[in-house]
Amino acid sequence: MNASSATPARVWVVDDDRSVRFVLATALREAGYSVDGFENADDVLAALALRGAPDLLYTDVRMPGDDGLVLLDKLKAAAPRLPVIVMSAYTDVASTAGAFRGGAHEFLSKPFDLDDAVALAARALGTEHGAAAPAAEAAPPADTLIGDTPAMRTLFRAIGRLAQAPLSVLITGETGTGKELVARALHRESPRAARPFVALNTAAIPAELLESELFGHEAGAFTGAQRRHIGRFEQADGGSLFLDEIGDMPLTLQTRLLRVLAEGEFFRVGGRELIRVDVRVIAATHQDLETLVAEGRFRADLLHRLDVVRLRLPPLRERRADIAQLAERFLAAAAAKFAATPKRLSKPALERLLAHDWPGNVRELENVCWRLAALAPADSITRADLDEVLAASGPARAADDDWDARLSAWARAQLAEGAQDLHAHARERFDRALLEAALEHTGGRRTEAAARLGLGRNTLTRKLGTGRKRS
Repeated sequence: MNASSATPARVWVVDDDRSVRFVLATALREAGYSVDGFENADDVLAALALRGAPDLLYTDVRMPGDDGLVLLDKLKAAAPRLPVIVMSAYTDVASTAGAFRGGAHEFLSKPFDLDDAVALAARALGTEHGAAAPAAEAAPPADTLIGDTPAMRTLFRAIGRLAQAPLSVLITGETGTGKELVARALHRESPRAARPFVALNTAAIPAELLESELFGHEAGAFTGAQRRHIGRFEQADGGSLFLDEIGDMPLTLQTRLLRVLAEGEFFRVGGRELIRVDVRVIAATHQDLETLVAEGRFRADLLHRLDVVRLRLPPLRERRADIAQLAERFLAAAAAKFAATPKRLSKPALERLLAHDWPGNVRELENVCWRLAALAPADSITRADLDEVLAASGPARAADDDWDARLSAWARAQLAEGAQDLHAHARERFDRALLEAALEHTGGRRTEAAARLGLGRNTLTRKLGTGRKRS
């Protein structure tokens, strides 16, 4: 690729180890390259005949079928100018000599540093020494997972392993951590990648409409159903269906979902035709589903169906070393949207970012970066610019800190006075204050108050009743 071209360089990664393939491909995509992965030489040669040679290719040495050195010979015969980087955990003389004798551009020893692997791509494509990086004008894709911390690398390896397995996956993590990005990565790296990825936030759809959204309906099935509607399961046939906030799904729908997971079939609302689908379901939640099961709000058998494999996405405060890289990506994306030069974080501003707790996680950081891109007056973002953007949430954080301090002081005073059952008493007062605040906020509407608190209406009613009996 010409270094000045706006089209990203095409890079192919060949490795039978899914986790290695996924992690390297992710790092290269973050650097701006267009990346495809292959697990064997035959697939590479077929793609070469169909689509032509890429700009750069990484290949492992030891693979089933033709090994990397045999593939190297065939590639050089078909595309002599294609630079090939050979990777291997076996860095003996025979392997390295064989690679270079076959025309390899470089030899990369496993395990390798991802920064070194990406730097090799820049050198092979002639984009180092101040030349523009691939696709420098464009921000990395919005659905790219970013992170170099141990927690994220562990997650990347897990995605690489699980993408090929036809298993249900439950993704857990706090709101704003990027659970849908994990689901998209699982789909993108799977054999289903060419088929649809369909996402549905179950908490965002009213309960009375959710059944139709999932399973579709026939014309005349209910008032206002003037024509047939194809539901999300049919839309995702052959691909993946991502069900976000699965903990908010009503119990009646949980029963229907369980049947689809078990049998792969369902009826549309108001329909008599049995619909069969082949869908991989990926679910996500920020709630503790085991607690919901204990409270009778989530079916235990459905949890077992969904929770074949569980992936935990860490909150941003547990991966602070990724904040600078994430902020750079978000500022670049904002600059591309505004058709402006990307703004940079000064050292004091970056230190302020790193010190923040990010209760809203990656989503909060993204919003802050977009506001900075729009409001900061200079190209270099100062500490003052950042303080101004964060000021709106400052009082809430101060109130939280004050609440914690007052609770701690109350507990110490009660313990000093010899109080018993302190936890039960504190929990009762906590529930009462929280419930009354929610009811005040919703104008006394219990169903809405329960939803805002993440509780079932029966649970809210029971807690209110218990409070009255003891008051």
